[in-house]
Amino acid sequence: MAAVRGELEAFAAEVFEPFARKDQRRWGQVYLRGLLTDGRRKSIEPMAARLGEDGNRQALANFITTSPWDAAHIRAQLTWRMEAVTRPKALVFDDTGFLKDGSASACVSRQYTGTAGKVTNCQVGVSLHLASDHSSAAVNWRLFLPEAWDPASPKADPGKVARRGACGIPPDVGHVEKWQLALDMADETRSWGVDVPLAIADAGYGDAAAFRHGLQARGMNYVVGISSTLSAQPEAAAVVAEPYSGTGRPPVAKYPDPARSVKELVIAAGRKAARPVQWREGSRPGTGRSGFRRMYSRFVALRIRPAGRGIRQATDGPELPVCWLLAEWPASESEPVQFWLSDLPEDTPLTTLVRLAKLRWRIEHDYREMKQALGLAHFEGRTWGGWHHHVTLVSVAHAFCTLQRLARAPKDAAPA
Repeated sequence: MAAVRGELEAFAAEVFEPFARKDQRRWGQVYLRGLLTDGRRKSIEPMAARLGEDGNRQALANFITTSPWDAAHIRAQLTWRMEAVTRPKALVFDDTGFLKDGSASACVSRQYTGTAGKVTNCQVGVSLHLASDHSSAAVNWRLFLPEAWDPASPKADPGKVARRGACGIPPDVGHVEKWQLALDMADETRSWGVDVPLAIADAGYGDAAAFRHGLQARGMNYVVGISSTLSAQPEAAAVVAEPYSGTGRPPVAKYPDPARSVKELVIAAGRKAARPVQWREGSRPGTGRSGFRRMYSRFVALRIRPAGRGIRQATDGPELPVCWLLAEWPASESEPVQFWLSDLPEDTPLTTLVRLAKLRWRIEHDYREMKQALGLAHFEGRTWGGWHHHVTLVSVAHAFCTLQRLARAPKDAAPA
């Protein structure tokens, strides 16, 4: 820490410029050093114990939990700083779980999280990342509020609703689907003057037709994961109208054959339709040009017409719009294993589709660093504001680590 203390202070001074008071800037820097200092736990008490003369536990607790600073102002400043460094190809949306033992923290509930791979007691945070091939940065966050915490929901839990005040949850915050939180963050990021025209997300978002339509309405293209069961028509499918008898309402043109799952469409195309693609080099030793293992698989790309009620309601006319279906079908597998949809232009090369679809790996890398090294999930406070303050400062700490890594990485180093 001593070797980079000056660089950290300069970076913090830039990102914390929106703080209104000198004491907020001071304790912001102290909290940041606590997150970056070696130690197993990054909650307030153990951080204070490691910070020496700056380790004022009460001051740190007040700063992170009750001090009235707006985390969005810090995130905007961080976004401007990291946009220049990452030169993002895409905004990547994802969510991660914060496992909890008790039930007093804001928005904690029994819900599914990929962190545990099951339904468990946790909070869920939705994040937005700036991402390119060489770096990424988490620059925006939302704490997901389950229906049980929403007094307007028929699934409201009286006990959880009664805790909203103690948790500092704003009265106007209700249950909003994760994909809508992602769109809200895209809007906020654009309001900061950062306009990235491509979105990437996993199937938890890509399966929602409303999310894809919301991106298109904002002028954004997408490459999103989808479930194998999502239904579609092949590109060549044509709508047919039965002859009109001259009486009654004219028949509506429709597709004569029922939609099939995307998995069925890829299997019908056959294994011979799969093409080999190398999309990047990993971090393990291998035979790649930089001495690292090549990330390689086989992929099928088809032009299809996604179906379903949500698509039809948003489409003018009987014909469904055409987009890309991308499927990974490794040579060792008897059937495809992963699927994506994209509305990128028809002439988009297969290698581009694959590299963009696989760019989501950077977010797993971000989560791993922030959880294992920077205490993302170590916040022990119970308040809505405290959670947003903590994850914002963890993002600042992660961004500083990214800047240090990029400044010191040799030009021929493998991406990290």
